[in-house]
Amino acid sequence: MYGLNINFLKDRPEYRSEPSQSPRRRDLGTPESKRPIWLGGITGLGLVGLAAGGWLFLQSQNEKLVQRQAELDAEISAIKTEQARLASVRTQTRQAKEDTAAFASVFNTIKPWSATFGDISARTPPKVRILGIKELTAQEISALPKPSPAAPSPSPSPTAGTTAPAPPPSGMIQIIGTATSFNDVNDFLLILQRSKFVKSDTTRIVGATLNEPKSPPAIQVGGASPAGDRDKIKLPGEVAFVIQTELTDVPASELLQELESKKATGLVTRIESLRQKGVVKP
Repeated sequence: MYGLNINFLKDRPEYRSEPSQSPRRRDLGTPESKRPIWLGGITGLGLVGLAAGGWLFLQSQNEKLVQRQAELDAEISAIKTEQARLASVRTQTRQAKEDTAAFASVFNTIKPWSATFGDISARTPPKVRILGIKELTAQEISALPKPSPAAPSPSPSPTAGTTAPAPPPSGMIQIIGTATSFNDVNDFLLILQRSKFVKSDTTRIVGATLNEPKSPPAIQVGGASPAGDRDKIKLPGEVAFVIQTELTDVPASELLQELESKKATGLVTRIESLRQKGVVKP
């Protein structure tokens, strides 16, 4: 009898092969399969390095900005201190200019009495004799009779209340003297009104009186007795007058020629010096 014996090829020794690894494991073990991992790691490390470098750069820039801000704050503080100093200097300069202008205005408003008297004396006619010049006080000026005002023009509506009177002028003087006639007094008034040391509109005659004729003193010739009353000569009476005027308020810098002609050289020199320095405007 025959028996059945099945002989598979895989069971034969000559056809038996070594077991091979799966393709997946073989692929993972090769360098080509690890390249993406390395590339990904390198890329990640690069990004982390860039982030760290950027952070360090920003930190350094921030420190520089903080330092620069501190420097700018110090500069601003120094500038503010300098501005305060300059403001103080400007204030002192302005005060000095005001003081200088006030000091210069004193010289510019002063007219020496000698120059004023010299001008009045030079304008006095031969037939006029000045006995004295008097400066009026504020009380005397207030007591002077007011000139009659001109008739006011009618207004369409009545005004309520009254206006306060103007303050009395300063620098008012009275010239007291005698003249041979009223015409000589009038001539002296007209000549005096042309003076630049007084105001022409306030120069006026406030009093003029013709005195009684006077007899000359008796003259004794040799041992003879003085002549009797019939031989005495009567002299014409003189006119006693009072002229009132006000000193001008024109600055002395505009009267340099007149002041120099009246020998007020000291004031002229001071004003010219102040004019050269720019304190007094020409």
